[in-house]
Amino acid sequence: MPDFSLNLLLVSVAAFFGGAINSIAGGGTLLTFPSLLILLSPVPANATSTLALLPGTLASAWGYRQEVAAAMPALRRLFLPSLIGGILGSYALTRFPEQVFANLVPWLLLTASTLLVLQKPVQRWIGANPHQTPAAATTAAVVFFQFLVGIYGGYFGAGIGILMLAALSFMGIPDIHSMNGLKAILASVMNGIGALVFVSEGIVVWEFAVPMALASIGGGYLGARLARKLPAARVRLIVIAIGFGVAAYSFYKRFAG
Repeated sequence: MPDFSLNLLLVSVAAFFGGAINSIAGGGTLLTFPSLLILLSPVPANATSTLALLPGTLASAWGYRQEVAAAMPALRRLFLPSLIGGILGSYALTRFPEQVFANLVPWLLLTASTLLVLQKPVQRWIGANPHQTPAAATTAAVVFFQFLVGIYGGYFGAGIGILMLAALSFMGIPDIHSMNGLKAILASVMNGIGALVFVSEGIVVWEFAVPMALASIGGGYLGARLARKLPAARVRLIVIAIGFGVAAYSFYKRFAG
């Protein structure tokens, strides 16, 4: 019993901070998944982590509810590819080795973080403006990218928030707070459909999932409240720092750890 209580505390603390990090940038899975991997095999650990972080993501979306209004056109375009991608990725997890996409995680996170740093030069190069409706080609590219993120999110999901923020910066959304709100909703779509699939497949470990979910709610809501009180430029710097930090950690775990 003492060992179980200690393990429960470990994964719950990971879920709290994972929910907070997800509300600001993304990458919370890289806290919850490794903590569960100490106790479970990879597929149940991934499924339990996905379900555990879902309530925190929903709490984060609620925390950004005022800012999401400015991003409704983008939400309408990106909802369906997120849903379909999440369904495909979730079923793929139960049938294919995790290593397939897991090996791509560091490179995806590094690319997304670099795009966030280079956002303004890239926007000038493609003629995009954060306060204007994006060109049709840009919108199509972001929609297709979101579909791929949905597949990856349903399959593994580490850093999907960072990937989405990089793409959303080209969708005419006015600031990082609105992007964070939209990111939280779309992540909820992916994780929500993934959770349904994992529950139906019977691979969620409930004794860890429930307390972790409660902890992630607190972390997600408090993280969103904190981020909303900071200037957008500072939040963007925090997002970039988390992005490169998560990418570096992911590189270490995949190739050196």
